[in-house]
Amino acid sequence: MPYKMLVDVTRCIGCQGCQVSCKNWNDKKADRTTLGETLANPRDVNSSNFTVVKFSEKSGPKDMEWHFTKRQCMHCATPACVAACPCSALTKSALGPVEYNRSFCIGCRYCTLACPFEVPAFDWDKAIPSIQKCTFCAGRIKNGMEPACSKSCPSGALTFGKDEDIVRLAKSRIAAKPGRYVDYIYGTDEAGGTSWLYISDTDFKNLGFRDDLEKTSYGTYSLNAVSKAPLVGIGAAALMAGFFFLAGRKEKNRAAGREDGK
Repeated sequence: MPYKMLVDVTRCIGCQGCQVSCKNWNDKKADRTTLGETLANPRDVNSSNFTVVKFSEKSGPKDMEWHFTKRQCMHCATPACVAACPCSALTKSALGPVEYNRSFCIGCRYCTLACPFEVPAFDWDKAIPSIQKCTFCAGRIKNGMEPACSKSCPSGALTFGKDEDIVRLAKSRIAAKPGRYVDYIYGTDEAGGTSWLYISDTDFKNLGFRDDLEKTSYGTYSLNAVSKAPLVGIGAAALMAGFFFLAGRKEKNRAAGREDGK
């Protein structure tokens, strides 16, 4: 049975503990960042930051209302990125995560264009770039552990569990406090459904979520587009992969020279 994650926006305190634990688990370097328009730091997910807690505020009945929202790869049920990948570098696991295999990637970046949530990023600062994104801690899940982000969440904003249990929990919280929550679970239908679900006390558009996504999977569109892609595009991607290979070989040769004292 696949797993899901429930994000309860009403419980998030903006501590960014999930960002820290995510960086630690994925061995991502610390980098200089700046505050974004939503006071997120960094501004958005990228090759070095798989998750970002965004801040939003709006005028409420009595005072200003603050909301903190964790954002990352949504791990779609039928991912557009997987359908767009011409070399099976991206795959959808039966447990829920969308996984990436660097050895299969040719650097075409079709996945970055196909994703309706604009998540996959290319790490251009590397000699041989690759696609980077939240892994849903696939390795931890396979070994019976929960993702690093939910494990470190101190406020209960993140709840990890089996598909049916998470959906049931989201519905029960809304039913128990109908005056507190918006009667909607974001991620149930968006882009054909996702492994990350959100419940909130404010409209999801106020939190920066897209409200124009179709309820069917975008994977079908991606598959059709890739199947009609001109061969010259594939050739260009292969040429790019060759450049990456040569760059990597040169770097290895330089490293070997340094070790030999040359």
